[in-house]
Amino acid sequence: MLNFPTIDPIAISLGPLKIHWYGLMYLFGFAAVFVLGQKRAQQPWSPVKPEAIEDLVTYGAMGVILGGRIGYILFYNFAEFIDDPLILIKIWQGGMSFHGGMLGVFIAMYLFGKKQNCSMLQLTDIIAPLSPIGLGLGRIGNFINSELWGRPTDIPWAMIFPNGGPLARHPSQLYEAFLEGVVLFAILWVYSRKPRPTMATTGMALFFYGCFRFFVEFFRMPDAHLGYLALDWVTMGQILSTPMIIIGAALVYFAYMKSVPTK
Repeated sequence: MLNFPTIDPIAISLGPLKIHWYGLMYLFGFAAVFVLGQKRAQQPWSPVKPEAIEDLVTYGAMGVILGGRIGYILFYNFAEFIDDPLILIKIWQGGMSFHGGMLGVFIAMYLFGKKQNCSMLQLTDIIAPLSPIGLGLGRIGNFINSELWGRPTDIPWAMIFPNGGPLARHPSQLYEAFLEGVVLFAILWVYSRKPRPTMATTGMALFFYGCFRFFVEFFRMPDAHLGYLALDWVTMGQILSTPMIIIGAALVYFAYMKSVPTK
């Protein structure tokens, strides 16, 4: 069993102002998307120019934050929302959903695409290879916060989390950081270095994220107020990831069947 590292969730404290590592991870992720997006936008086949990347990141950031919060309320905490609708704006209490953030980004890219005279999927093809950076950093933020920990286990690298009771658990946040961050970034970055049919890169991102998330859910504790939703093992994360796997595979299939690679 490994000892949980002592890391203060508050990175910077300036009087009453406290900046958490989790929030900084979002900023680092957006900064990385901006820098690498500039590089990707210099390619002749890019649907947007480098000078448009700042606005693209701004739209995407709003989609992540608003979609992530609304998605968390709808997918994971709707009953409490019915009792107290104000919890939607109580972001200081925590609660963000990747699947909600993803839907928010798709809406944001649709709106931004109307300004740029390009399709939503052309834009998501640009940002999809960059998003794993933010995903991986966000999972590290979860780990620092000692939240979203895994199921009890006796494996040698199990940890006792400060907020997880006396049982040693899977450090599932680190599993996700590795698969959704490092591995997914490597797959998408290498795949998208050459021109690909429109929506193929987006499809690859949806498919592999869905597979990785579905797998890690076997090691992660479900939300206490939801528990297992079917068969004593199916979680909300797996239910939400299943359509991603199907839609992602369909996008890749139709991209190669009906599209011509961008020159």
